[in-house]
Amino acid sequence: MKLKYTIVLVALVTLPFSCKDINSGEKLNPLQPANQDETAGGWKPIILTNYATQLPLPAPAATNSASYVAEMDVIKKAQSKLTDAQRNTINYWSVGGVLRWNQVVRKLVAQYNLPPAPRGDGSYIFPDAENPFADPQFPFANPPYAARAYSYVSVAQYDALKAAWYYKYLYNRPAPYTVDSGVKALGPTSDLPAYPSEDAVLSGVTAEMLKVLFPTAVEEITLLAADQRNAALWSGKATDSDISAGLALGKAVATIFTANSTGVFTIPGASGASTTTLSVNIATRGRFRTDGIGAAIGNATQWQALADGAVAKGEIPWISQDLPVRPPMLPNFGKVVAWNMSAGQIVSERPGPPPSTSSEEMKTQLQEVKKYSENATREELAIVYKWADGAGTYAPPGHWNDIAAEYISNARWSEVRMARAFALLNMALHDAAVGCWETKYFYFNPRPSQLDPSIKVKTGLPNFPAYTSGHSTFSASAAAVLSYLFPNDAQFFNDQAKEASLSRLYGAIHYRADIEVGLAHGSRIGSYTVNFAKDPQKDGGD
Repeated sequence: MKLKYTIVLVALVTLPFSCKDINSGEKLNPLQPANQDETAGGWKPIILTNYATQLPLPAPAATNSASYVAEMDVIKKAQSKLTDAQRNTINYWSVGGVLRWNQVVRKLVAQYNLPPAPRGDGSYIFPDAENPFADPQFPFANPPYAARAYSYVSVAQYDALKAAWYYKYLYNRPAPYTVDSGVKALGPTSDLPAYPSEDAVLSGVTAEMLKVLFPTAVEEITLLAADQRNAALWSGKATDSDISAGLALGKAVATIFTANSTGVFTIPGASGASTTTLSVNIATRGRFRTDGIGAAIGNATQWQALADGAVAKGEIPWISQDLPVRPPMLPNFGKVVAWNMSAGQIVSERPGPPPSTSSEEMKTQLQEVKKYSENATREELAIVYKWADGAGTYAPPGHWNDIAAEYISNARWSEVRMARAFALLNMALHDAAVGCWETKYFYFNPRPSQLDPSIKVKTGLPNFPAYTSGHSTFSASAAAVLSYLFPNDAQFFNDQAKEASLSRLYGAIHYRADIEVGLAHGSRIGSYTVNFAKDPQKDGGD
């Protein structure tokens, strides 16, 4: 992947972590699902094609075998000398891996969401995924990059857990604490089969996805993944063989997503004295490598062509207002592959043009922006700051993951259904990024403060064209999916989307047309994912 970005590290304070944009006190409940979704192994995969043939997981040893008895002794010995730190680790992961890893991804996005600094001569160096530790480091987790990252992690987790559920109910090996009364249950209990361990599956698939998305955070990611597997064993949920099988399965799913070549891959999973090896035949390079992200930056010729195209239509083209002038952010992201929309649908759903830069309508809308620039109320400014989501934050897609997290936790869903919810949400957010960026660079419309330099913005001025508003498009797509998942709270989600949209007008960085058209566009984009979820031939989770 040739995409190049930067990184600025934000110090972590404690394990699990803290970050100014993530509420470490986020109330998450211990994982106690009302329903284990026993049939989830029959739900449709998104990237995988067949759980049984692609991921041939061998049967586990019987619970009365000598090897299994020996594994029980390992757990008992570990539980006999648990430290306070180990008990804290068990408690930390007791809310479920899907929710914990979602927090981790939001934290990583916030850490890496800072643009590259200019060099002394006023030029910029783009971070290089092939040399991620160089200065500037990779990635720059801007909103489109963030949306793509959230979506890949969520979809990979969802496919991996469906595969895990397939094997859990195929082999039906119970949890250790139900087999041997000498093994204590130190976390939430359930009748979910233990083989393969869902915790190990999540640790394997998530860590491997995050390593390619945030390669300079590999140490932190690796340690967290190991902690999750340790917690599964220490709590009496899983034996070493449950864990090694889950780890191999999770890593194999990530390999299918990210493989940069074809062939037979040998995927090992190890825990204690147990090793599981999966042989995975990959016929095509992974979607992660072929979705078009490598060309999203474009080049100077393409950037100039965008400006020339706007001039040819009689419009004033967008220009960067950063000093020194910065290249536009990911002008070709609108060509990146979407999850639930074809390239043709991205184009056909593109909104009509904004008011001409020379029109009376544009003058009227510009005056409205200036009014907020000069006379925003305290309440309006509070909304601007609430939804700023700029550099150093988890970006607008992360804001909506944050909103979703407590609803998902409170729903008392199984891990696989939680993964489904985040996958649906983040597929819609990624598609919103693709659709919005396609629109922005098709029209290349200037920001209000470009047309009227007397306008003083109340929040960070994004380095890309105005029409349509990214916040509006992201938010409406998220509200559409969350309203489908939690229909009783649809009004709240739609109100939040409208507030997020208005924040950009109050902040004097968008015209009214940008936010109103962006909301409608985002709602249409979100409906594609809702229709995907409703279709039993495509998803099967309803």
